[in-house]
Amino acid sequence: MSTVTLNQYKSTQAVNPLSLLAQLSSRQTDGCLKLSNDSVVWSIYLEQGKLIYASNSVEPFARLDSHLRRLSREIPALVSQVRVQVRLLFESEWKNNPSQITDYQAISWLVEQQYLSFTQAAALIEALAEEVMESLLEIKEGTYYLVNQDQLEEFTKFCRLDLRTIVEHCYENLRHKQSIQAKNETATATSKTSVAKTQSPPQQQAQLKTNDTEPNKVINIEGYHKKNSPTKAYKIVCIDDSPTVLNSINLFLDDQGFSVVMINDPVKALMQIVRIKPDLILLDVGMPELDGYELCSLLRKHRLFKTRVKCKMLVIQLICFTWISRR
Repeated sequence: MSTVTLNQYKSTQAVNPLSLLAQLSSRQTDGCLKLSNDSVVWSIYLEQGKLIYASNSVEPFARLDSHLRRLSREIPALVSQVRVQVRLLFESEWKNNPSQITDYQAISWLVEQQYLSFTQAAALIEALAEEVMESLLEIKEGTYYLVNQDQLEEFTKFCRLDLRTIVEHCYENLRHKQSIQAKNETATATSKTSVAKTQSPPQQQAQLKTNDTEPNKVINIEGYHKKNSPTKAYKIVCIDDSPTVLNSINLFLDDQGFSVVMINDPVKALMQIVRIKPDLILLDVGMPELDGYELCSLLRKHRLFKTRVKCKMLVIQLICFTWISRR
């Protein structure tokens, strides 16, 4: 069994992830492989060459939440309020100290609270590992080194996955996706060439004019701030899953005394609110995934809002949209 005998490179080198992971598996390595490329860091935790956990620095809690949401179809206990509580408990800690494996800690907490069984946690870790490994296999150069996995020792280990099998499976998936993408790009390029040949200049001009005059469509307003507005005295957060309602409220509150932040995802709204610390929160009662009452209850339980007297939360049913529109 090997501990830290792998050649380590802390300056940018050409990297072959397949070969690197094969070495770790064959040498029955213990430790954590840290591989970085640009601003992304992958952490691969191993015990005797077996995969214990895999993560990277690209929104680990968004990735975990996505998998938990899929599992909620089979596990009724994983309601939206539980998933939001996981992010409240652990995501802030990860943002303050990204080197900690707080996403693994979150999974351990779910098992301790009996939201997940031991077997379900193992299946979740395997699904997360496959997603992380696929992104790792695309790396061509970077820096890597092996460190002790002391962080993981204090937590229960839910599985010991065969690293070679996981990597081979991810590699085949990646090749299949790249093949489909290449075919789609070829088809798109062929289609554009065909349209360019058959379309006359007047038609092209007419099309451009139509596109220029088409109203802008609001797709995602999360984190939206008013553009070119001076510093406001009061910060107001508006939360609603309807872009139309949010835009109307924004227009109604268009005043020099307010700074308005509009959010259309109640789950992501929690971390935004914790960061912004608004003076007033307007939120809809009926929203998917997490309704206004649940969101308000979770905010009240958060340590920042237990003692924050100045932050007054107002839960309103935004059917007052009609009244706002008439103003």
